[in-house]
Amino acid sequence: MNVMLELLASWGTAVIHLLIQPYYYIALIFIALYYRRQVALERKLIHVKLHSWGRETWRTVWTGGVAGLVVSLAAVALGISLSYTAVACIWVVSLVLMLFRVRYLCFAYSIGVLGIVQFVLSFFPDTLQSGAAGTIAGALREMDIPALLVLAALLHLAEALLARWQGARLATPLFLAGKRGKVVGGYQLQAFWPLPLFLLIPPGAGIGELPWHPLLGGALGLVSLPVIIGFSEMTQGMLPGRKAARTSGRLLVYSIVLLGLSLLADWWSPLTVVAALSAVLLHEGLSWYSALEERSISPVFVHPPAGRKVLAVLPGSPGQELGILPGEVLLKVNGVLLTGAAQLHEALRMNSAFCKLEVLNREGESKYLQRAIYDGDHHQLGIILVPEPDGSVTAEAKPSSIFSIIGMQTGTRQRGHTPGRRGRKKPAASAEAKQKSAGV
Repeated sequence: MNVMLELLASWGTAVIHLLIQPYYYIALIFIALYYRRQVALERKLIHVKLHSWGRETWRTVWTGGVAGLVVSLAAVALGISLSYTAVACIWVVSLVLMLFRVRYLCFAYSIGVLGIVQFVLSFFPDTLQSGAAGTIAGALREMDIPALLVLAALLHLAEALLARWQGARLATPLFLAGKRGKVVGGYQLQAFWPLPLFLLIPPGAGIGELPWHPLLGGALGLVSLPVIIGFSEMTQGMLPGRKAARTSGRLLVYSIVLLGLSLLADWWSPLTVVAALSAVLLHEGLSWYSALEERSISPVFVHPPAGRKVLAVLPGSPGQELGILPGEVLLKVNGVLLTGAAQLHEALRMNSAFCKLEVLNREGESKYLQRAIYDGDHHQLGIILVPEPDGSVTAEAKPSSIFSIIGMQTGTRQRGHTPGRRGRKKPAASAEAKQKSAGV
């Protein structure tokens, strides 16, 4: 009983330490800034917002907190341990890597890099023995890299489940430059979750033993480690739900493979550097393979010869109430066959109080919908159409950088305009038509 009370007291101390250290607040600020930029990008492209940055930030915080508690319990049961100096090392490496690409904030990269550095330091046992550099080198030499790679595997398991559960909901519609110079629709699936973790303290003098025999060691006492997990994908050839499910499945396989390699490295230490390299290289392989897959399939979000394809539907809009889904085709509106964006607006204006729609679902079957239009309903049914092939505004087909997130840079550009130059001003009527074609 005394041991369990001591463990609970240590947990309380770790919670206080979490609240007074800067790393968790850095994670929260980063996530809030990211979702604010997401809303700015939506307003720039489709002139409305699909998401609320405050609501999405809160959702990721509380779901990340639940996931962090589950991962912490698993880590404590396994005996994964970490010192305070090692916490600082992991975060410093993560922040440095994030300057290159946001997805490098993933702790599989930082732990993998630290494992490689530890392997290199093992060849120079007599170097960096004093001063601040000696303190850091000592902390690196003492880090249990296999155990931390097991932690990375657990984090990716949580990431796979969260991506499957929330990935499609957080997707942002994009207007992208296609392979043949025409504008196509697509989606960016990018999400981050802050996880407050609580890990055991490494065994040492004056530290009590655990009341069970953990697989990976660890001693009585806890230390807090706030982490950020997340994924970043872009798609032109899949619906958001399918892309999220596929990404989730690959992350699940990655976590299982990494877990197996890490446990083998804990059993036979020479495999530690292999597991560390695999953590980095296999994660890069997932990104490479996803990009290769996207290049090999045709865009889904392009208009057919007859009808206008739906890219997204605003939450709570008449379009959502009618059951219209992304990827479906508006074939007829109030009896008018649609072959262009202008016809759609004219057909909707034929009856301002009621609308009848013929919609082709994703399987190509027709469904007939009708609804009264009331005052206060979202304009144009709340449907976001696929962009016209000659659309003027596109977004960058690449992941966000930390500088674009901090600076609220959406990465949109006018087609045919070089960055930093001002193109000719389009006629007002043409600009208005483009705006109407984006949000319906």
